[in-house]
Amino acid sequence: MTKILTAAALFLPLCLLGACGDTTGDRALSGAGIGAGVGAVGGLLFNAPLEGALIGGAVGAGTGALTNRNQINLGRPIWR
Repeated sequence: MTKILTAAALFLPLCLLGACGDTTGDRALSGAGIGAGVGAVGGLLFNAPLEGALIGGAVGAGTGALTNRNQINLGRPIWR
């Protein structure tokens, strides 16, 4: 149960960053947040939500940085 709560605590706030994607930096940050959240939940399968969050964040950030606004654009960041 503790691992599920840990994953949820990582998943929810990180996925809130998903509402951004106007620039390359915004997409990288958004991808990192979404990837970390999903990685935390996926990490539960291996009893490693924190490690899953780190791997997912890295992969998501890389994916976001390598895309352009024609491929993915989730709108303006919520902090702007």
